[in-house]
Amino acid sequence: MRGLSVFGRGRVLLLSGKRLEPSLIFSHTFCTDGDNSRLKVFDRHLKRKQRDRAAWLMPSKDTFIDSVAENLLDRLEDCKRTFPTALCLGGSLAAVRRLLRGRGAIQKLIMMDMSYDMVKLCKDAEADVSDNNLETHFVVGDEEFLPIKESSLDLVISCLGLHWTNDLPGAMIQCRLALKPDGLFLAAILGGETLKELRIACTIAQLEREGGISPRISPLAQVRDAGNLLTRAGFTLPGVDVDEYTVRYDSALELIEHLRAMGETNALFQRNNILKKDTALASAAVYQSMFEAEDGTVPATFQVIYMTGWREHSSQQKAKKRGSATISFKDIEKQFGSNG
Repeated sequence: MRGLSVFGRGRVLLLSGKRLEPSLIFSHTFCTDGDNSRLKVFDRHLKRKQRDRAAWLMPSKDTFIDSVAENLLDRLEDCKRTFPTALCLGGSLAAVRRLLRGRGAIQKLIMMDMSYDMVKLCKDAEADVSDNNLETHFVVGDEEFLPIKESSLDLVISCLGLHWTNDLPGAMIQCRLALKPDGLFLAAILGGETLKELRIACTIAQLEREGGISPRISPLAQVRDAGNLLTRAGFTLPGVDVDEYTVRYDSALELIEHLRAMGETNALFQRNNILKKDTALASAAVYQSMFEAEDGTVPATFQVIYMTGWREHSSQQKAKKRGSATISFKDIEKQFGSNG
């Protein structure tokens, strides 16, 4: 390993054999707000540790993660243009790299994560991917302080990573600034209906055993907020769609192990660090009794919100000014009504 660099607030560690050219790495990070004024919901230091652990626990293939990554990358096939330079940002890096398979005609790919172990895992797996002729760089950096020069990327992909940022609109603004005009932003985040069964079970068990509740599952964005997030971040032609995945486990404890392997366990600042054994066992028992299927398995719901946005360019379609219409809906109704 060589190439240790420190830029602004974000530490950037280059794991590739050669440095990225100065046109991509910027000497300052894009921070949309000061540290003191940002609301800190998630403990990013803890989340980095969780992702370090996940790098060792993560299986080579995960059906749920692969499905999300495949659906996200499918959107590249709907685009006629190519994306020579791309950034894969946090989340399910390994799945995106393995399933990319030449989509988007990417020539240079930067893979970035806040976890050194996760980036190293991706680098070690590079020899096993099918399109290993792709020029790939590996960078350790924080999504909240993106160390990429403005207008240097054609594509930004984030698969199941951005929902852990304290300032999601700010992180998305940084992604937009890093894109060239007419650059594409693709992201998949977990939505508010994720793990609704586990939320119910934990709430009931805590009320019964402790007489109150404390947050055990992190808050997530709602579907209705996704479009506003894209607009607030300044993206044009925003697109949002939602999928719900139901994953079945032998028990609630197996679900927890899967969450650990994905790096998706609780990272709230206001979490209760102590989970009593009887409360944990009660949560598992409630989960089993309320949601167990006939075959003995228990379901877990994962709601995934897919977001698509473009950096503004003069060639893009634009809505007409208000009041510029030359025909009214009443005239259309009359025309079609008379033909009916």
